[in-house]
Amino acid sequence: MKRHHLIAGILLAVCLVAVVLFVDSISEVDAQQQDKEQDSYTEREVFRNDDVVFRQIDDHTWEGNGHLVYNETLYIIEGNDRALLVDAGTRIADLDKIVAGITDKPVTFIATHVHGDHTGEAVKYFPVMYLNAADTVNIPRVMPDYKGELRYLTDGEVIDLGGRLITVLFTPGHTPGSITLMDPAAGYGFSGDAFGSSNLLLTMNFSTLLATCRKVDDYMTSHNIRLLYPGHYHGNNPETHQRVKDMATISREMLSGERKGEPNPGGSMGLNRIVTDYGVRINYNENAVE
Repeated sequence: MKRHHLIAGILLAVCLVAVVLFVDSISEVDAQQQDKEQDSYTEREVFRNDDVVFRQIDDHTWEGNGHLVYNETLYIIEGNDRALLVDAGTRIADLDKIVAGITDKPVTFIATHVHGDHTGEAVKYFPVMYLNAADTVNIPRVMPDYKGELRYLTDGEVIDLGGRLITVLFTPGHTPGSITLMDPAAGYGFSGDAFGSSNLLLTMNFSTLLATCRKVDDYMTSHNIRLLYPGHYHGNNPETHQRVKDMATISREMLSGERKGEPNPGGSMGLNRIVTDYGVRINYNENAVE
């Protein structure tokens, strides 16, 4: 009798595991389908392989999407004399050769910040990396084997690509050394994860984010910047000027106590709280409001 009960128990456990695996697989498929449905690219595709898809924003600008971390995005910004590669994705084999097939200009590699989905394995193809020195704190964890030379940017410096001037703004919040690149003549910029592509992971505090939002708001106003291409671009989620203003409002209200966040169980990177409004989510640590 006990043996029958044991067999029945084993069969029940197997059935439960099968159900859980089935539900998990359905959930994963649903999530993938939702991501696919959310993608809405209008840019013309110019390159595709198993690691990355590149699309053309305009005659001298391209965006590339990896497939491993929420469509991690990199950009090629071309001038008359040279080009910038902004970020390197998570894992893109032969990225240097892919970029050389899109632009024939000498390429300078610049990182918006040091995280694995922006300075992943492909950084090894570039002997020099430009970045904000404040993000070197993440190098030992994220890219300890990088053998290239690090060169440091300054806040407000202008990079001349030949007929195209790109301004560097330090925009900390997501990381200490996050930057945003502005192209005033084109009317847009490239913000990495500074504003989160609608889902910001705020590893610093709301005071820092508020200062960043005000700084970028001022720049967008004075230079007529209409949008920022983010670090996880789906074709329909550029950072707008209004979003920057809204995130400033959230930050100000969080600091004053007018607004309260909610628990964020299982939040990565110690971000155990979350606040959601204006179509954005800000994940933060409870100490970010002190």
